[in-house]
Amino acid sequence: MTRSVLVPSSICREAEDKREATRKLGYVARAAAVFRADRLVVFPDPEGERRWGVGFVETVLRYAATPPYLRKEAFDTRDELEYAGILPPLRLSSWTGSESSGSGSHREGIVTQVGSEGRVRVNCGMQHPISLHLPGDMEVSEGERVTIRVSSRRPVRARIVEEAPPGFQVFTRAIGDELDRPDAGFRVATSRFGVPVGTATVGDLTQRVHEDGLTVAFGSPERGLPPMLGIDADAVREFDPAQSTRAPGGFDTWLNTIPDQGSEVVRTEEAMFASLACLTLTE
Repeated sequence: MTRSVLVPSSICREAEDKREATRKLGYVARAAAVFRADRLVVFPDPEGERRWGVGFVETVLRYAATPPYLRKEAFDTRDELEYAGILPPLRLSSWTGSESSGSGSHREGIVTQVGSEGRVRVNCGMQHPISLHLPGDMEVSEGERVTIRVSSRRPVRARIVEEAPPGFQVFTRAIGDELDRPDAGFRVATSRFGVPVGTATVGDLTQRVHEDGLTVAFGSPERGLPPMLGIDADAVREFDPAQSTRAPGGFDTWLNTIPDQGSEVVRTEEAMFASLACLTLTE
């Protein structure tokens, strides 16, 4: 089941400088990695943006989601990445090899050269780019990312597989388009005006997530989801999941995952850890 996490382009609106904005996005990427998100989506919120907008947010998150051995190949020197060195490491098991098995492990690679007879050269973090056959009718272009299954390093035995790269992918899309995806699963909006999550309800919520998948959206500092979506806070407060299966804004429900918050404002990255921790609980 797909897990999609949606954050606004205004997520860095309170950052005082680029360094602070970069650090904040690093923790957003950490939350996506820790809770095994498949998709991290930046949805436009131009009215809430200040200095650091959608281009900056997407670039930094894409960089964080790229394996370290591919970053130099995938990214030139960019102004947005001036402080990329302070990003906390994600240490995805697929990058470190800790999830490898006897049958091999998956790695992400970048096509560096397209040859003839269905062969390409791929940089996948080995000492040198390796030459591989494309499976079936698969077509790729130079610079495209592919998934490699490595069964042996010495000697190198690997093949390209038609699967999504390991870890999570970063996209910029309208929030409505994400909610309309066929695999959106359980669509959750987070807000302090939402239905409080407690011990009596968390079991039903996690069961639905594990059965259907999850799309969960977050607001930005001092600007929650209701104003972003043009929804009155009272409409969110009055929503009763027992009476309706369609919540305001096209979601299935609105949840308050920190019902007894002690701080006036919960930062987006903090809300991500709190919300994903309870929504992804296992039995």
